[in-house]
Amino acid sequence: MKHLTPRRRATRLVAAVTGVALAAAAMSGCATGGPAAAPTPDVDLDAVLDEPAELTLWSWSTNVQAVVDAFEKKYPKISIEVVNVGTGNDHYTKLQNAIKAGKGAPDIATMEYNVVPQFALEDSIVDLKTFGFEKYEDEFTPAAWSAVNVGDGLYELPHNSGPMALFYNESVFTNLGVEVPTTWDEYLDAAREIHAADPEAYIAADTGDFGFTQSMIWAFGGQPFQTNGSEITIDLADKGTTAFADFYQQLIDEDLLAPVSSWSDEWYKGLASGKIATLATGAWFAGTLASGVKDGAGQWRVAPLPTVAKGDTASSMNGGGGFVIPKQSTKQAAAAAFLRYMETGEGRAIWIAAGQFPTMKEDLESADFLAAKNDYFGGQEINKIFAQSAADALPGWQFLPYNSYAGTIFGDYVGKAYLGEATLADALQSWGDALGEYGTEQGFSVNK
Repeated sequence: MKHLTPRRRATRLVAAVTGVALAAAAMSGCATGGPAAAPTPDVDLDAVLDEPAELTLWSWSTNVQAVVDAFEKKYPKISIEVVNVGTGNDHYTKLQNAIKAGKGAPDIATMEYNVVPQFALEDSIVDLKTFGFEKYEDEFTPAAWSAVNVGDGLYELPHNSGPMALFYNESVFTNLGVEVPTTWDEYLDAAREIHAADPEAYIAADTGDFGFTQSMIWAFGGQPFQTNGSEITIDLADKGTTAFADFYQQLIDEDLLAPVSSWSDEWYKGLASGKIATLATGAWFAGTLASGVKDGAGQWRVAPLPTVAKGDTASSMNGGGGFVIPKQSTKQAAAAAFLRYMETGEGRAIWIAAGQFPTMKEDLESADFLAAKNDYFGGQEINKIFAQSAADALPGWQFLPYNSYAGTIFGDYVGKAYLGEATLADALQSWGDALGEYGTEQGFSVNK
């Protein structure tokens, strides 16, 4: 899946339509995915590879076709049609509609990590423990593995990931004599120095980004959302969330953030001109920066994500996802065989070569992978930084089972902090209150 960025996230999936079904499924365990010929746990996937099957795979990925081609060449009795039904919200809405209708769903579908809980609690996607895939746990990073487990179920094999790092314009820091920050206090000092030296320059741009905020709370040690079946705990005033809000409020109060929306033309121009000096985000941004800010080649570098205290090793994830098997599929075993090939077998080398960041420890520890020099970043071995970040991602983070709805209303509440109409801490608390009310309305038991 190519660059599963916050821009492409399903922050506007129609959760209001599906919320009741999610809660009901979470409490009753009833399936909503339509009839399926579920295989037995002892299915022989090697034997399945020698049986004729025609599969459909929904994805907006630009490189999954290359994996499919290699798979079909090796296992010619199985054919897979790749269909792009839309990106992000369009994709998930069509998948949800097919699930509700009881027909029309694919055999395999792209699904980002933050959306998995919603479909898992709806009981519309296959628990991959059916095929014994829990045996792969130790082969993946803990953070990636945690992202694909909901309750007692395993719903994806991790595909790509977005370990957080600090992308920075080295020429800006060098020319202004500013040290690259290693802690968030140093980051604040650097923000002040950059803006004081050039009132049109900022350390970063932000008008209230949902995915970024979640990743930062995670990196600060916050765990505001905890889910156990139909029971949810929401605490947007926990220690980590409060620490992030207190830190970030200073950047807002002192006008140290460019008032520019991510992914806008002005944002790209700021990155190209050096007026936006850094971006804390997932590893996928390396490719986005190289393709979107071509004139920045040789100027940009990657550093570890700053930490609260000097010497800490805390990090988090931003973006990433994998592929699920809808329960509606009558060819689940063949679909599982393909997932095994793509995520644990020969297929993964294809998408890693295309620039996606892996989640298997073997790949992350590969000497060739770690030592690969990136010309855009001045020959820097950036994979070493991303791999360490993946290892340092703090455990315990969870998304809400209606995380897409949370993103839909995020700006209505947290956006006020960037307009000076509320503190970030109060805005996050108001957002949490609204999320709690919504969860209760959908039948969840919400603790606050």
